[in-house]
Amino acid sequence: MSTLYDTIGIDYPNLRRPDPRIAALVDAALGDAQTVLNVGAGTGSYEPADRTVTALEPSAEMIAQRPPGAAPAVQGSAEDLPFADNSFDAVMAVLTIHHWTDKARGLAEMRRVARARVIVLTHDPEFRGQWQTEYWPALVGLDDGVMPPMAFFAEHLGPVEIMPVPVPHDCTDGFLYAYWRRPQAYLDPRVRKGSSGFWLIDGVEDGARRLEADLESGAWTERNAALLEADSADMGYRLVVADLG
Repeated sequence: MSTLYDTIGIDYPNLRRPDPRIAALVDAALGDAQTVLNVGAGTGSYEPADRTVTALEPSAEMIAQRPPGAAPAVQGSAEDLPFADNSFDAVMAVLTIHHWTDKARGLAEMRRVARARVIVLTHDPEFRGQWQTEYWPALVGLDDGVMPPMAFFAEHLGPVEIMPVPVPHDCTDGFLYAYWRRPQAYLDPRVRKGSSGFWLIDGVEDGARRLEADLESGAWTERNAALLEADSADMGYRLVVADLG
């Protein structure tokens, strides 16, 4: 993950601005935790401002782009957290678990250092509702291979609550499926650059050309007319909450 994000991380803060509506869901899931560890913290997206946060991030490029005043960051990996048992009230991980080399160990480490709660924002690999896979079918296989199934979290964290995270139509965070109602955005190489998924598959330019043709012909609009009337949509993102109390 560190090597990939040393490349992707260039201009990352401008491409991946946290969406306040998703941030509110993450903040609510943290409950009354006062001390929080953010694993795979990147540039600090979704870190709560009113709690004591410690960030852990493997990429030096991402750490360098954390804004002034951001929580202190430690360079390290999810699989080997450099903290004692029960060091934090809560531990969070936002759209990062698919980059871990050992997901089971990473979750075990999160549970080890958390006193009360572990939360993970992730994507359900069984979700098949994205039109984007019509143009980049390799994205389906990518999720199947790297996103853990929802049952995996209960196996390694204990009882969990799993909540859908609706994606607003004007989502400010440029993650992979953020532009579900703005298909033209995927034609911009700069937008695609902000999502690791496009770095990991072949045929990206070919898919973009087919999407452009369908937008010009009206075929995309005809097939996805219902989406154009929606304010938010379920794009498969899930918030997993384990209460350790």
